[in-house]
Amino acid sequence: MIQNLFPSFVSKNSAKASAKLNRELLDEAYKISQIDKAGQAWSHKNYPGGYTSYGSMSQLQKFSSTYGDLEKLINPLVRQFIKHTEMDIHGKELRMNSCWLNIMPKQVVHSMHIHPLSIISGTYYLKIPKGSGGIKFEDPRMGLFMASPARKENARIENQRFVTLQPKVGEVILFESWMRHEVPTNQAASERVSVSFNYDWLP
Repeated sequence: MIQNLFPSFVSKNSAKASAKLNRELLDEAYKISQIDKAGQAWSHKNYPGGYTSYGSMSQLQKFSSTYGDLEKLINPLVRQFIKHTEMDIHGKELRMNSCWLNIMPKQVVHSMHIHPLSIISGTYYLKIPKGSGGIKFEDPRMGLFMASPARKENARIENQRFVTLQPKVGEVILFESWMRHEVPTNQAASERVSVSFNYDWLP
């Protein structure tokens, strides 16, 4: 008998946002990117070629009622993820602590990273032009492989070293915050727009 031990779960679901809400979220994203001078400066230094509000406005769910509405749609998906992974959170509820915008024009990349000190992280997708790429996850055991051979190109998804999930507009991807991930280079002619967030224990 072969058992699957220590799986790393990733959730990919529709947030069931209305077309109206998606339009408002996208319109507001562009407006924020135009007026957020601090975010523009931070992005110029830390996110070359793109824009993110991570370093300037990282709690959009508190700043904007539109993004507050998005939080309400994401909350039940986070609860489902907690239930599936059987996290023992001691009767406490995780809450969205940070929420920020990402606008990636052509040739912009977001290299491998984690979300330190958070529990569940994720991204909601507002604009995904064809060729803009997905989100790529790295096998968390990568540093322990020693003499382990590479896997076949057509290996089952659970046996691959890297897995890229291709999201659609209106979808949410959730994962535990320790999982290393990246957004490969945007090869599309137009921007890739998303909303990232972290869930933590809050008082």
